[in-house]
Amino acid sequence: MHTKGGCRRTWGRRRHWSAAALKVAMPHSLPRLAAPALLLALAACAGAPQQGEFLSSYEGLAPRTDMVRAGALDRTDANALAGVTAVRIEPTVFAPRAEAKAWMTPAEQTALLREVDAQLCFELSERFEIAATAAPQVPRVRAAVTEVVPTGRAGSAASAAAGFFIPGPIGVRVPGALGGLGAEAEMLDPQGQQVAAIVWRRTATAIGTDNPSLSRIGDALQFVEPFADAAAAAMTPEDHTARSITAETDPCREFGARFRVEGLGARFITGLYVPEASAARPAQAQPEPEPAAPR
Repeated sequence: MHTKGGCRRTWGRRRHWSAAALKVAMPHSLPRLAAPALLLALAACAGAPQQGEFLSSYEGLAPRTDMVRAGALDRTDANALAGVTAVRIEPTVFAPRAEAKAWMTPAEQTALLREVDAQLCFELSERFEIAATAAPQVPRVRAAVTEVVPTGRAGSAASAAAGFFIPGPIGVRVPGALGGLGAEAEMLDPQGQQVAAIVWRRTATAIGTDNPSLSRIGDALQFVEPFADAAAAAMTPEDHTARSITAETDPCREFGARFRVEGLGARFITGLYVPEASAARPAQAQPEPEPAAPR
């Protein structure tokens, strides 16, 4: 069952487990640490993010009060959403004034946008059929990255090293190494009217379960999943029943496995989030057409 919340679990998609959380999942875990972990998570609540310039409308957006570590504004037209059974997902873009991408390399920009595409596909495919073509009667979902705060490499390395000496699910991050992500998404009906929308932002916390990373976009990549989770929740009908997805019928298989064991292993061994082992698979290069035969 899917509910609007910052902590619910949905099966069948990629999860970013923290190295600290992995330690507590081992046989020597201490259940008594769960309460302090929860208190620290609640203390890290974020305020509502600022509205950007991407959505077709910002009217009716209201703060989400059930978020734990992120801030969000959203709205849902329940009547318009009730009849939606399929959607098409447009490629994610950077918002018109997303100055954040100025410091990012083209490869980093591509990787981040691809991860948003993947996570939205993973989440929405559990609720709707994903249309492969631009059928005129199918609502469309569009998203934009509005802010990216870089993750500090040196601080992340120090945080990972310190994590091995701190028992339990809580890790400590160096303040200067904390990255973040801001993003927006909306569903538009075939007439271009907004059915649902969300404005979302999250920043890594100095004390918590966020994984450090040697990638400058490490935190942003990890926060794509909770963003997509919240966006899909805003777009979910009240009487929704989860769709069954198999490896053969998965409409998102171009992005790779929904759960990557190698990413889990990398975090447990190194204490770091490793994009190459955890994020969406890069797009496959299209084969070049063969030259025409000489006449």
